[in-house]
Amino acid sequence: MIPKIGSINAKKLIAYCGGIEAVFKQSKKALLKIPGIGDCLASEITNQKVIGLAEKEIEFINKYGIKALFYLDPEYPERLRQCEDCPIVLFVKGKAEINFNREKFISIVGTRKATDYGKVVCEKLIAGLSEKGYNPIIVSGLAYGIDIIAHKSALKNQLQTLAVLGHGLDMIYPTAHRNIAKSIVETGALLTDFPSNTTIDRNNFIKRNRIIAGLSDATIVIESGEQGGALITADLANSYSREVFAVPGNVGAKYSQGCNQLIKSNKAALIETPEDIEFFLGWEPASTQKQPKQITLFAELTVEEQIIVDYLKTVEQESIDLISIKTQIPVSKVSSLLLNLEFAGLVKTKPGKVFSLNG
Repeated sequence: MIPKIGSINAKKLIAYCGGIEAVFKQSKKALLKIPGIGDCLASEITNQKVIGLAEKEIEFINKYGIKALFYLDPEYPERLRQCEDCPIVLFVKGKAEINFNREKFISIVGTRKATDYGKVVCEKLIAGLSEKGYNPIIVSGLAYGIDIIAHKSALKNQLQTLAVLGHGLDMIYPTAHRNIAKSIVETGALLTDFPSNTTIDRNNFIKRNRIIAGLSDATIVIESGEQGGALITADLANSYSREVFAVPGNVGAKYSQGCNQLIKSNKAALIETPEDIEFFLGWEPASTQKQPKQITLFAELTVEEQIIVDYLKTVEQESIDLISIKTQIPVSKVSSLLLNLEFAGLVKTKPGKVFSLNG
């Protein structure tokens, strides 16, 4: 709530001061020694009026059963935490238990003026993934067009869906989607990093796109003009080293130009069916998934290699970033260790930049 302090500066302050409480106990002189904190910011931090604002927000979230996830909390989405500009606090409202660190999250975005073609493709992709037994959590932004079609299709196919908002949880925008938001709360969740009483502002909706991109394994763009929020989300997903998919459209079609350009510039892989998503992400249908086996290792492993192998025994597959977080081994070192394990025939690389045990 401190003006001009975003999530990156906030994390820097916490790191330098040694904790949240310590930030507010620092003198202005001490704060000025922190890189990037000038006189103006130091004055704002030492102004204790923000404590009162925070207390009011705590009253609000307690009253309405909202969960606040701090970025160092174990429940905070690990995919999102990997992003440098991830929110310092994520506000979550939902009656169901959401495991943000489960295996399959897909973000679906697109134009607010979806055509019948875009609606049908969106519905078929989600229905197809559900029929194959993948049950991904569908993430979108509750906006008109492709967003709301994605949420409705997820609900229709009994999939959990997350709506990322560009405002606080004291309201729903657009108001026309209030009933859908209520349905989402029953089985999924509404998410935002904005506190209550946040003014509706276009830039806030652009800002929330980083959460949509960061929460998921892959972002799918279904219809987009030459410019728009969907393309911003795709760029963010690419910057986070996530998979980006785009549905092609007719040459010259207004709301296919963005998708076609993403494909043409190699910023997105072309997809047409659920099987394409399955292929690019290395997913296997539930009917063909192998039961976990106890693997007997004949190779002599280092301590760190054994730690990685032991962790991979507990999951079906995992990204290199999450392997690093779970094993507490630096990413740069995890990369070379995985390569050694792959040469030894113990680990295999799958499409989508994930790894699993070979067996």
